[in-house]
Amino acid sequence: MTVHRPHYAVIAAHPAFTVGTVDRRLFGSFVEHLGRGVYGGLYDPEHPTADSAGFRSDVLQLVRELGVTTVRYPGGNFVSAYDWRDGIGPKADRPVRLDLAWHSVEPNQFGLDEFAAWCRKAGVEPMLAVNLGTDGIRSALRQLEYANHPDGTTLSDERRANGAEQPHDIRLWCLGNEMDGPWQIGHMNATTYGALAAATAAAMRAFDPDLELVVCGSSNNRMATFGTWEHEVLTHTIDVIDYISCHQYFRNDGDLPAFLASGVAMDQFIDTVAATITQVKTSTGSTRPVAISFDEWNVWDWQAHDEIAATGLPWEVAPPLLEDRYTVADAVVVGDMLISLINHADVVKAASMAQLVNVIGPIVADAGGEAWRQTTFWPFADARAAADRVALRLVVAGDRYDSQGQQVPIVAAAATLNEASDELTFYIVNRSVDAATDLVIDLGAFGPLSVLDAWTLTDTDPLAVNDSSQQDRVQPMSMPVNLTGSLLSALLAPVSWTVVRLRVKTS
Repeated sequence: MTVHRPHYAVIAAHPAFTVGTVDRRLFGSFVEHLGRGVYGGLYDPEHPTADSAGFRSDVLQLVRELGVTTVRYPGGNFVSAYDWRDGIGPKADRPVRLDLAWHSVEPNQFGLDEFAAWCRKAGVEPMLAVNLGTDGIRSALRQLEYANHPDGTTLSDERRANGAEQPHDIRLWCLGNEMDGPWQIGHMNATTYGALAAATAAAMRAFDPDLELVVCGSSNNRMATFGTWEHEVLTHTIDVIDYISCHQYFRNDGDLPAFLASGVAMDQFIDTVAATITQVKTSTGSTRPVAISFDEWNVWDWQAHDEIAATGLPWEVAPPLLEDRYTVADAVVVGDMLISLINHADVVKAASMAQLVNVIGPIVADAGGEAWRQTTFWPFADARAAADRVALRLVVAGDRYDSQGQQVPIVAAAATLNEASDELTFYIVNRSVDAATDLVIDLGAFGPLSVLDAWTLTDTDPLAVNDSSQQDRVQPMSMPVNLTGSLLSALLAPVSWTVVRLRVKTS
């Protein structure tokens, strides 16, 4: 048996070197009318835990534990052929439609009002997408009036008659979804979409100038139009929107070291879009602050879905689609993506892990059974504590490995400082597949410290999963760390996610 020497990494941190405050909206999620994400996920009136509204209480409990702050809805590809009016009013009168995006039957038993009510129960902020694929400005304005106007108009009074007496007061709105994608119903080029998005944004601001609006960026950085799409769309919209979206999914195609380097690609994606924002602001003279909403991100084996879809899908209500089971390696990549988001807290001000329940989600809700946590639940729940804290600008040095011609650091890390409680937290991934990593963190700039706790997520098998028979096989475990003077040392297991919390002694 080959025994590999431990790798080596060192992290240096200083309280004066900061990235910015981590916005709480960085820890959002996403729910689409896709598979069992809504029906059988959020909403299941026949389930033993269902409340009077039909919401699964066991799912709500896990959503609160996960710490999700926002939820983007109703899509996703689904929204581009969706008529929001189909999902309001008496349920017995709602139409049954075909959803062409996911080749499913949509019963419309869960719509805007149910979503807003679910958000209130979950304690999350709603983020609503409008259909700019097959609808347009008029539909968006009517949806906005229905959702947010108090009373006294036909639409607002209709909402009140439907049981929502108070306005939903939704502040975050997405202007369509992935309009650069040829798969998108209503797909259009950047010039056409940019003009439509700008006109829609201006019209919505006539209703409420303080709305926060997200324009569609590229569906991923592999798109042939990546970069040019952002530049063209922002040139049209820079003065009327607040965010441009980024979407990115990673998959393990069998090259585990390359998969574990996904966070590097995410860093490059964010840096490129941030630079484009700056370029467009400079060329247009705009002074409006525009940030990134990374409102779809996760690990997802889309190739497996495409192969299944190619064989032909039956028209069904809530078929089991995209129900990936996540491994330890998947959880480490999710952790790495969270590290990327935290390290870009100055430019990324909102994000949505896609999705929340059943459909590539950290939560699984078995039909008629229990709801439980996938491996990816844990790094998200850990990182959620970074909200409203100051992200530090770290220096990470040490061993690297070659991945498809790129030198990838063995260790990636982020750190946050809670100035109110003097708590310093490090989030760390070890990308090594062949050996542990000796880690040293230089804390000399902080003065006296003490270790609060430390834990790690790992397994001897990086492809280990949680499932209905072993719901807790993969979960965080306490780990030893050593603090000697101003140096903290730890041994990071291969393919692992680690959190270390310290108290900065101020007196």
